[in-house]
Amino acid sequence: MQDHVALAEIELCGELIIAASAAVEDRLSQDRIDEVLMGIGP
Repeated sequence: MQDHVALAEIELCGELIIAASAAVEDRLSQDRIDEVLMGIGP
């Protein structure tokens, strides 16, 4: 069970890294972070 949780956390971190690398601004806004973590976004 812990493997599934760890893999999900790694996937979320990856999504945040991708979003941060594509961001125009220096930091992701809290709203953008929420969008990424909820699976909403471009």
